[in-house]
Amino acid sequence: MAMALPAPAQQKPVWLRQGHHHLHHLSTSTILLHNRCATSTLHHNLPSSISYPDSPSPHGLGTRRNSRMMDFLKQKRFICEITGHSGLNFFDAQKSEAIGSQEVDSSFPEALREPVLRRVQFSTTSRIDNLVDQVFDDFRQDFYPGETVTVVLDDGNRLNGLVREKAKFPALHGRDGSLERKAFSRYFVQLMARSDEEALVDDDHIVRDRKAFTKQMLRSFIKNTVTREAWTGAPWLVKPEIAVKYFIDTTVPPHLQYGSKAAERKANAAAKKGEQEGMHHFWASRGLPELKPAIKGPKSKMSPGELANMKNEQFQEYQRALQGHPTFVLPKAAQTTFDMHQYSPTNGTPHSPLPHLVPKSFPKPPPPPPIKYPIEDLEVAPVRDGTHRPAIKYLSQDTPMGASSHPDMPILMSTVGSLLETWNTINVYCQVFMLDSFTFDDFVEAMQLSSTDVDCELFNEIHCAVLKKLVNGENDQNGAIQISLPDLPSDDEEGENESNVEGSSVAPTPTPEPEKPVKRTTRSSLNKVEAKPPSRSRSATADVRIHRAAEMFGEYGWIQRLRKRDFRNGGWQLIMVGLLHQLAGRSRLQADCDEILTHLAPLDAEPTQRTAWLQYSTMDINMRVKALQIICMLTLETKAVKTFLEESSAQMTELRKTKIEHQRARKEAMAQLKIYHEECRRLQPEKSPTPPPELVEAPEVEIEEEDTSIVDTEDEEPQSNRALRRGNDRAVERKRKREEEEERKLKAVEAKQAKGTKNYQKVLKKVEQTQEKIRKEENAIISVDNDLREADCPRTRVLGKDRFWNRYYWFERNAMPYEGLPDASTADAGYANGRLWVQGPDDLEREGFIDVSPEENQRYFRTFQMTPAERKRAEEGPTSVFTAKQWGFYENPEHIDMLIGWLDTRGNREIKLRKELSNQREVIVRYMEKRKEYLAKPSESEQDQDLLPPPPPTTRMSTRTKPYPNQDHHNRTTKYRCLRWRNEMALRELGHKHMDPPVLKTKSGRTIPNRKGTAVSVGGPHPNATPLLVEDGAGKNGIGMVTRNRTGKVLSRQGGRYNF
Repeated sequence: MAMALPAPAQQKPVWLRQGHHHLHHLSTSTILLHNRCATSTLHHNLPSSISYPDSPSPHGLGTRRNSRMMDFLKQKRFICEITGHSGLNFFDAQKSEAIGSQEVDSSFPEALREPVLRRVQFSTTSRIDNLVDQVFDDFRQDFYPGETVTVVLDDGNRLNGLVREKAKFPALHGRDGSLERKAFSRYFVQLMARSDEEALVDDDHIVRDRKAFTKQMLRSFIKNTVTREAWTGAPWLVKPEIAVKYFIDTTVPPHLQYGSKAAERKANAAAKKGEQEGMHHFWASRGLPELKPAIKGPKSKMSPGELANMKNEQFQEYQRALQGHPTFVLPKAAQTTFDMHQYSPTNGTPHSPLPHLVPKSFPKPPPPPPIKYPIEDLEVAPVRDGTHRPAIKYLSQDTPMGASSHPDMPILMSTVGSLLETWNTINVYCQVFMLDSFTFDDFVEAMQLSSTDVDCELFNEIHCAVLKKLVNGENDQNGAIQISLPDLPSDDEEGENESNVEGSSVAPTPTPEPEKPVKRTTRSSLNKVEAKPPSRSRSATADVRIHRAAEMFGEYGWIQRLRKRDFRNGGWQLIMVGLLHQLAGRSRLQADCDEILTHLAPLDAEPTQRTAWLQYSTMDINMRVKALQIICMLTLETKAVKTFLEESSAQMTELRKTKIEHQRARKEAMAQLKIYHEECRRLQPEKSPTPPPELVEAPEVEIEEEDTSIVDTEDEEPQSNRALRRGNDRAVERKRKREEEEERKLKAVEAKQAKGTKNYQKVLKKVEQTQEKIRKEENAIISVDNDLREADCPRTRVLGKDRFWNRYYWFERNAMPYEGLPDASTADAGYANGRLWVQGPDDLEREGFIDVSPEENQRYFRTFQMTPAERKRAEEGPTSVFTAKQWGFYENPEHIDMLIGWLDTRGNREIKLRKELSNQREVIVRYMEKRKEYLAKPSESEQDQDLLPPPPPTTRMSTRTKPYPNQDHHNRTTKYRCLRWRNEMALRELGHKHMDPPVLKTKSGRTIPNRKGTAVSVGGPHPNATPLLVEDGAGKNGIGMVTRNRTGKVLSRQGGRYNF
């Protein structure tokens, strides 16, 4: 095995051969001309057969060959590419590079390593200097979480900090394509000097230490971590061990592989020559005879030899066609020796064999076409730039991440969904319940207000209004029950269903329970088979009672009490006990009802109405929400709600027809406007300063000219100051003023002449009228769209889903006004919910896309170097929701922009969600700001003094009187904003609140005191009525006949019907 190694002074390439194969090619010109050589490259290129002085030759090679190589390696002409030290031999330079690499690894920022490597991976920039410049420019103003930076404050101070979160905001473009906002980033920086403070900064207020990220460090880091093959156009590749550490895909795309590049070069070369040119050269090389014009005259017959030659040529063409492809050509050796006359057969001799045709080598198929987005969101490659979804907040005490969100908040995560559902249902059907709208914050505060001294009107009115829809009043269809109720066990079977229910509540003994399958249908028998041995107070076993709900009712049952609207003094709380006790007969509601009844009717308390009131006043918010949700779900069965949905559907149909009419009218007006524009062009005077196509913008053009003249006059002041030095300047200035004045007068005369044309003025007036009509139609379309949005009541519409199947809700999007009812008692709040809610995926979506099988996890890991669950944790950040019973929210407008920037438009779901969020962004941000303003207002006692509940009447129970005369109690209660709410709609529609007893009228218009108190006169004159100036709950004054009770308070108010 020979090895030829020329002297270093020779300018020839060095070939190292082993056997008959070329191992490596080293250029000595690199060493001699530039006096440098990469030791890592040279060490890689050294053959394994070279033996060093300390080790014998493994193959027994001669010492002469080894000594020549060692002399070459010991020459001090090598350079360390890490430190730049020169004048080193190969071994010293190698040690220097090893030490320098360790220093680079320790000093280069850890947070930048993965982003830089992903940027360099598969880059086709040939020169490393150009690559370093590109990467440095990309990362100079880009920072990543975990990186140490310097925050520049507005006052010029600089503070060191650690980047905690990063959010990218995309550029915003207008409909015309103009750039409205440039792309930028924002960072949450944890200040090191102030451990309890964070700074939210943008790109202009954050810098990096100059010594932490330099081009020299970047060059050393790239040289130490990437490699590149020795062919033109080869991509840079991260070393395998480093790629595994940072989960970087090392699969080279097909279009960057060597075979694809070579095939592309061959295809480009073939395309330049052209297919026709190639065919011309092919036939030209065969020496075909030139085509000559035919000789005029009689055709001569061909000789036998000519006929034989022609047949031979046809036979050769036939043989070529049998080869199967026209691009087959002869080999070069055959092309030089092949001659048409050589193979022409002679008479009586067989044909000579044709040379074998060799096909061309076809290029490899082109790379696969690029992916056509959008695709499945989880199949989109993750963006590994350190950004994640903005952190969400939680309303509950327990969070999905394990940490406590609000230690003082008793709400559980399982209650948040029910709380939102109940609030949304009541506000959507507020017309049906006759309730003023209320904010979500007031609703949460009212639901958790537990006090025996303070009566929350919002809390009471909600329960009373919902209960009234379940059973009609005494004078309405004889108190018909509007829902289906399960039967209770009773000793005597009566004719009517409600009497049977009331009779069952009279007998609390559990003895009739074993007879239940005999008296009931097959459905009851199935319920008995499916249910476990009953453990409720109405069960067959008396020794496992858990509550005393059945003992709270005698002859006066809960249905009869509800018919009479007996809600005062704990009446509606007692009705809730009876209703829940009967609903416990449904297996689906049994566990929840038993839990609530165990608190409302405990075994250690007397089964009285006062007990129900006291227990409801101190009940936990989670059980309160469960109870309210149960009765709200029952109202969906009532005729009132069904009728409301039918009317809403009919209203939406009419609104759609109205919208079509407005759109048609707008289209006709646009067509008419186009005709008027054409007529204006025809009537436009020649010397008019107004361009014909932009007639309506003529005043704007004149204003611009006047503005130009004003600017010119402003510019005269510095010129006049300079004119004081020389008289010639004054003359020139006066001449220029005269010329401008004459030109201005000439333009004014031309404009006056153009406007003097009567027909032209008529057309201009028609144009203005048509444009005004178009504006009116567009405003009408916007108004109809808003009415359609508010009338869309059947279901709550979701904004969209993200890549992990989380649902996003803006509850004001449909079925309710953005600000609530315009004349509600709390309309000054200016918002309804004011938050963007995030719900986790349901079980089917979670099991099918996130918590997948091990095989699917392995497939996903091979593609993206992480599992779907790991990707969810990495891209959602420290806060997430994992199931459909978990909820989070955004209340900060900045987080909406960060969320829009986080969404990836390459996914099917997120492109839709981003579009919806972008369309609704202005509305969402506006009402988030209003919510912040409303909650930031001070809640002082002197400001809310007039908003306190009125003193209780003397007819109330003595055990529930409130110490209102104490001013400290007033100051203590005014801190609750929910106490400001008043049910003005019920006062207008009914003349009283839902909690108050109904008004009884006579034919003469006088009121009759009912069994609960005296009512107000609403009809004819009353002996004790006096005309007074009164103010209703909506702040409207009017003169009416009112009566007062013994304390001098107006008993009730009644207004006109509310037009929703």
